Amino acid sequence: MVPALEVKGLSKVYANGFEALKGIDLSVGQGDFFALLGPNGAGKSTTLGILSGLVQKTAGQASIMGFDVNRDAFRAKQHLGVVPQEFNFNQFEKVRDIVITQAGFFGLTAAQAAENTDYLLQQLDLWDKRDTQARMLSGGMKRRLMIARALVHKPKVLILDEPTAGVDIELRRSMWEFMQRLNEQGTTIILTTHYLEEAEQLCRNIAIINHGEIVQATSTRELLTQLHTETFVFDLAEAVSGDVVIDQFVVHQVSPDCLEITVEKGQSLNHIFQQLSEKQLEVRSMRTKSNRLEELFVGLLQEQK
Repeated sequence: MVPALEVKGLSKVYANGFEALKGIDLSVGQGDFFALLGPNGAGKSTTLGILSGLVQKTAGQASIMGFDVNRDAFRAKQHLGVVPQEFNFNQFEKVRDIVITQAGFFGLTAAQAAENTDYLLQQLDLWDKRDTQARMLSGGMKRRLMIARALVHKPKVLILDEPTAGVDIELRRSMWEFMQRLNEQGTTIILTTHYLEEAEQLCRNIAIINHGEIVQATSTRELLTQLHTETFVFDLAEAVSGDVVIDQFVVHQVSPDCLEITVEKGQSLNHIFQQLSEKQLEVRSMRTKSNRLEELFVGLLQEQK
């Protein structure tokens, strides 16, 4: 089975001499939910630009579903849907018309275009706004309109560039659910995001790019095993007077009823609960202090400097 996306020795040098990509290799299997992460200027947008035909590569190869993005550009684009960061539709055009017009670019009949458009607008909670000018939509609705437009020709590969930037938490969660359903139906999704919680929550595999080079490419689960320490926050049922000491663990008492406990790789949370129970301290809730993937991401980039 050919990869959904594959790049080999991909490089890009701009006219001013800036080397945005330094011969990267990357492969994404069909049906994967994949995250491409990296700080601003790392090379993410350049990579996506080459894949979507907006940026010309300097060297290397790039293909979508086995079709070279330069030699077989039309067939490659037939399999690809792209949701860029910027809103790039006609703000004065009606919502439904924007999506139907996009379908026409891919050769769908009027009936197919209407059927696919209406389905997507309903799935993305835009049906009630179908006859509204795009300029009247909220930022979150415009973002969903971009997704509907990218999916109208039923591509096998969907690239989402910062899809939940600027949307509220509730909308972000609903978009996560939609993307998960889409992936379960067989669509390969490639996600770039600064909300690293998204990558940890949604993606099975991750590549981290920095200074035009792939720093790491592995499964999300494998990447998270590289964390050597993790801090957990324990909310206690009752306030405690005095310091709480847990043998073999570093404890920071944030407040009388809240503890932060650092757990090293190989240590068991059971030992913490056992000692808290012996001290007759009841735990009301427990959570991680910060996003695990973010901690690892920062650590990897620091190692590269």
